[in-house]
Amino acid sequence: MSEKKVVTLTPEMLVPRLGDYLVERNYITNTDLNKALTHQATIRETNSVPPLLGQILIDIGSIDRSTLDQAITELIIQLRSALQDANKQLEKRVQERTAELQDALQKLSELDRLKTNFVSNISHELRTPLTHLKGYLELLNGGDLGELNPDQSQAIQTMLHAGERLERLIEDLILFSMADRGQVKLHIQPIDILTICQTVFERSLQKAREKKINLTYEHPSKVPAVQADTEKISWAILQLLDNAIKFTPGDGRVELKIISDGIQIRVQVIDNGIGIPADKFEEIFEPFHQLDSSSTRRYGGTGLGLALLRKIIEAHGSKITVNSKIGEGSKFEFNLRTNTPIQVGN
Repeated sequence: MSEKKVVTLTPEMLVPRLGDYLVERNYITNTDLNKALTHQATIRETNSVPPLLGQILIDIGSIDRSTLDQAITELIIQLRSALQDANKQLEKRVQERTAELQDALQKLSELDRLKTNFVSNISHELRTPLTHLKGYLELLNGGDLGELNPDQSQAIQTMLHAGERLERLIEDLILFSMADRGQVKLHIQPIDILTICQTVFERSLQKAREKKINLTYEHPSKVPAVQADTEKISWAILQLLDNAIKFTPGDGRVELKIISDGIQIRVQVIDNGIGIPADKFEEIFEPFHQLDSSSTRRYGGTGLGLALLRKIIEAHGSKITVNSKIGEGSKFEFNLRTNTPIQVGN
């Protein structure tokens, strides 16, 4: 076994381009440098670790040890000074970028606050005239302002349905603006999730029938009561059903499903609709966002529903998850804590 040669560490190893520096400072000539490099190359042919350039210059008499050490010390000082300057410049740039980012964050936060306030204010302003419109439409529909012919009655019914839809959108905007300010206030109590789901299911049946969608509700006969806010959980489940029906073609199917393990209740809404690309799962929960944002998009909506839904579910200490494949459908689900051992249901 051959012996491993130990390389002695010297100051020269710390400095680059020593030969060029010695020539620039007139410590040696170009001829001296070329002679030393040629000598070094010759030695390298027989020795895997040839002497350093400085030692060769000493050996061939081009420079003495004292002058070489002085030149190396000068180079090390220059390198250290350059490194210190670079660090100072880097630190200054980091401070500048940090200040720029903090300023941008502050402006973004201010814009976000203004957006939330605008949404809240405009929503409340819209609610008042809408209330007046609905009131007079209901008077007309009830015949209090005179008898209507069939065509007029149909027109009033259409306007009432549009008013109800607009009212839901305004309520969603108000609820979202409150949630965006961290004001998702919950009235947590033990609730009967089966009854809530039954009510939401029945509310969704007409919309499903209009699209000829098979809407079903599957659940155990009994489940423990869950700790939740009745109004907001009802809204969340209704939102999931509305979305499933909206994005499922005619003659499709949508299922509301309750699963219980005695500790948690899982609420699932499953459809065989158009599906969602896997890389868009997070994107669909962004406020005011539509996957199809073109002017000719097929499906309406403000893009607030799922964003608000996630805030409500997270306020309950849970998480909304989605699994989907394009052309095969989607499954949205979340869990709720039970209030065992109370049992509710038939």
